[in-house]
Amino acid sequence: MANLTEFARERYAQAALRARPASIWLRRGWSETLIELLIRLSGLSTIAIVGLIFLFLVREGLPTFLDIPLRQLFSGRWYPIEGLYGLWPLLVGSLVVTAGAIIIAVPLGLTTAIYLGEIAPPWQREILKPLVEVLAGIPSIVLGFLGWVTLAPIIQGLGAPTGLTALTGSLILAYMALPAIISISEDALYAVPKEYRDGALAIGATQWQTIWRVVLPAARSGLAMAVMLGIGRAIGETMAVMMVTGNAAFVPDLGLDMPLSPVRTMTATIAAEMGEVAQGSLHYSVLFGIGIVLFVVTFTINLIAGRLVGSVVRRRGGQL
Repeated sequence: MANLTEFARERYAQAALRARPASIWLRRGWSETLIELLIRLSGLSTIAIVGLIFLFLVREGLPTFLDIPLRQLFSGRWYPIEGLYGLWPLLVGSLVVTAGAIIIAVPLGLTTAIYLGEIAPPWQREILKPLVEVLAGIPSIVLGFLGWVTLAPIIQGLGAPTGLTALTGSLILAYMALPAIISISEDALYAVPKEYRDGALAIGATQWQTIWRVVLPAARSGLAMAVMLGIGRAIGETMAVMMVTGNAAFVPDLGLDMPLSPVRTMTATIAAEMGEVAQGSLHYSVLFGIGIVLFVVTFTINLIAGRLVGSVVRRRGGQL
């Protein structure tokens, strides 16, 4: 009797589905098609916008690589008044400031994310997580001003000839990159299934062994993306760096006191000189050439990040 009742219910449901107007199914199909088309157009528009930006940079900055010999272009002196456009001091300045920021921000950001995601009690996480995200909303010009007024005198008091150094810029950039690294890393740790932790604890692993041996490897792709976004945040910053690094376009001496030397980054050079050059001049084109170099560097970083994440995902899928 129960089987007959269940059979009757199924037949009634099928009859009700057949009785629905065809317009409902047609309307539902059109809505799904429209949503899929909008998503596809959004993805294609992103690629098109990036491509148009690169084409604009190439159009304005191509004379840099055609009119200036590469040996002179990558020489060690930047002095546009005399027609010297050596990008090497700007590349070194960007590298030193960005490397210092990443050395400071990555360990601090990852350990903070591990504490928030794995160790902190829920009430503490609910307080600290919004505070970390609020830090990302502070304008860069405000951070640059604070670094100029408060941090630079401290650096100078430590023995540096001036407080406007690469170390000052690295500290400011590290502070600016921390919210992104912490938030994305914490989300990556949260995405690891709870069964992984329970299984490791069930076989006798401690909490730290579970974090180090199980959770971090499982969240490796998300952590790599967090680090790469932190690098992109640091290498693309302009105003804060321009205010606290001294804007000295020369290559500092290699040594332990290298972070205590004034430097000048590529982004700061574009921001400081773009408003003073004549449109169409060689100096104007060189500034766009710096933009091309920055674009290529950022694209390379994202490409490496994508390859690393893809290799981790494929390796993990192969193991499964």
